[in-house]
Amino acid sequence: MQTTTLSFANMHNHGELLANLFRARRQSFIIQNRWDLPEALGMEYDQYDTPASRWIAVHERGEILAGIRLTPTTARCGIYSYMIRDAQNGLLDSIPSDLLFAPAPVDANIWESSRVFVSQHTPMAIRRRVHAHLITEMTKSARDLGAHHVIGIIPANWPRWAPRCNLDVEAAGRVLEFEGYESQCVSINLIGKLH
Repeated sequence: MQTTTLSFANMHNHGELLANLFRARRQSFIIQNRWDLPEALGMEYDQYDTPASRWIAVHERGEILAGIRLTPTTARCGIYSYMIRDAQNGLLDSIPSDLLFAPAPVDANIWESSRVFVSQHTPMAIRRRVHAHLITEMTKSARDLGAHHVIGIIPANWPRWAPRCNLDVEAAGRVLEFEGYESQCVSINLIGKLH
C-alpha cells in the first residue's frame, strides 16, 4: 500500500494516478452516492480542482483505495474560493450556508480538506489501515504546506473516531443533514504536530 500527495507540479511523475483518483471519486460520489456533480471522461471534478490544490491518494498496484483533496483557504478561481467558504457565501446549492459558527477563514496557514472518500472496493479487512494512511498523509502534507489547521466537513460521528486517529478536532459548525448524511464542519489543529 502506498500513499502519494499529488500536485500539478508532480503529477507527471505518477502516470495515471491523478486520473485514477478522479475516476474513483466519480465512482464514490456520482455512482455510489448519486450526487449531481460535474464529470467528463469517466472522472468527477469541480471548480476546486485547480493548481492550488493537492490530492492525496492511497493506492495499491494502480488501484485507488481512498483519497482527499486539500485546498488553501486563500485560493481564488473566478468567483470561487474553497468549498466551505463558498457554501457559507451562498454559492453552492447543495451545502447549507449556515455550516460554520464563524466566518470562513482566509488564512495561508489554514487548508480545507474535501472530497474525502474510501473506495467501495477497498476490502473491509484493510479499511482501518487505509484510513490511517489517509489521515497520516493529510496531516503530513498539510504541515509541509505550512498549515496549522485543516477545516473540513466530515461525518458527525467524528467524536468517536478522531481520538483513535490521534487528531485534535473541534466542531466549527452545527451538525448538518444533507445528501442523506449527518455531517459537521470541523477544525483539525495541527500545531501539536509541527514538531
